[in-house]
Amino acid sequence: MQMTLDRDWPDIRAAVAKICADFPGSYWREKDRESAYPAEFVAALTRGGWLAALIPETYGGAGLPLRAAAVILETIHACGANAGACHAQMYIMGALLRHGTAAQKERWLPQIAAGDLTLQAFGVTEPTTGSDTTQLKTRAVKDGDRYIVTGQKVWTSRARQSDLMLLLARTTPIEACAKRSEGLSLFLIDLREARGNGLEIRPLEAMINHNSNEVFFDDLAIPADSLVGEEGAGFRYVLDGMNAERILLSGEALGDARWFLETACAYARERVVFARPIGANQGIQFPLARAHAQSEAADLMARKAAALFDAGAPCGAEANMAKLLTSEAAWAAGEACFQTHGGFAFAREYDVERKWRETRLFQTAPISTNMVLAYIAQHVMGLPRSY
Repeated sequence: MQMTLDRDWPDIRAAVAKICADFPGSYWREKDRESAYPAEFVAALTRGGWLAALIPETYGGAGLPLRAAAVILETIHACGANAGACHAQMYIMGALLRHGTAAQKERWLPQIAAGDLTLQAFGVTEPTTGSDTTQLKTRAVKDGDRYIVTGQKVWTSRARQSDLMLLLARTTPIEACAKRSEGLSLFLIDLREARGNGLEIRPLEAMINHNSNEVFFDDLAIPADSLVGEEGAGFRYVLDGMNAERILLSGEALGDARWFLETACAYARERVVFARPIGANQGIQFPLARAHAQSEAADLMARKAAALFDAGAPCGAEANMAKLLTSEAAWAAGEACFQTHGGFAFAREYDVERKWRETRLFQTAPISTNMVLAYIAQHVMGLPRSY
C-alpha cells in the first residue's frame, strides 16, 4: 500500500482562496446577523466545480481524492468563510455513489455535479435519540410501490435550501431484529415533491448560522425506488460514510485554526500597549505558539487519515483522531485569538466572535469529543465498551 502525506494541492488552495476573496467578513457578518443562507457563495463554489470534487468524472464531477476535498474545505475556513452551507454535498453523495443503483446514479449525480440539484440535507438525528442512532423512531413502511414515512428529525441543516435529502429511517421494528443496528434503511427523497405533501420543515434557531431545521414526516409517500441499496442495511451505509465526513470536517477545523492564528498574530504585531506591541509579551506569544504546535500535529493526523482513506485502507481510528485533534486545535487557537484581541474580540467587526462560535461546533458535531474518546478506548486500546 502506498500513501502520500505531503501533497498540498497549492493550485486548489489558490483557486478557492480567490473565490473566498470576493466574500469578505462583512458578507458573513450580514448573513450571520440575518440568519440567511450564503447562496451567492455556494453558487460561486458550484460554478467553480468545487462542490463536485468527489463526484467521478463519469458523472460530470472532478473525481478528486478525499485529501483534495479536505483542502478545499480547509481553505474556505482559513479565509474566514464557512463551508457549513455546502459541505454536506461532498460527503452525502458518497452513499449514493457507493450503494445506489446504476439508475439512481445516472439520474442524480450529473445534475448534482452540474449544480442543477442540491443534495445538502441529511436526516439522521432525532430529538429523543441523539447519538444512539439505532433507536431512532422515524418509520418507513413498505406499501406496494411506495414507502410511507412518519416521524421527526432535528438539526437537519439546509433542508430548506436543498432539493434532495438523504434520510435514515427504520423499516423493520427493532424488536424484530437480531441486532439493534439492523432494520434501518437509507432513502433519497426529492424534497421538491415532498414539501406540503406530508413533509414540513421548521427553522430551528441556533448559536451559529447553519440554517438548521426540524423536519416532520406525516404519512409522506415516497417511491419505492427512493431506497438506496438494500433495505435494512442503512446503518452500515451511514457508518461507511462517517470516516469521509470526519476527515473532511477535520479540514474545516484546521482551517479555522489557521485563520485564528493568522488573525491573532497580525493583531499582536500591530496592537501597541505600554509602548510596545502586545506580541512581544510571552503571555500573548506562548498560547499562540502552543496552538500553532497543536495545529501542525493535528494536520499530520488529518493527512494520514485522508491518505489511508484514499488508499482504500481501514482508517476509522485515524479519522476519529483527526477529528478530535483538529477540533481541539481549532478551539485552542480560537481561545488564544480571543484573548489576544481582549475586549475587541467581542466586537463583531473583527469576526473573531463569529468564528469562535462556529469553531465550537466541531467538538459536538458530527460526533462529540466524548464519543470519539469512547471509540478510541474500545476499538484501538481494547478497553471494555463504556456505553
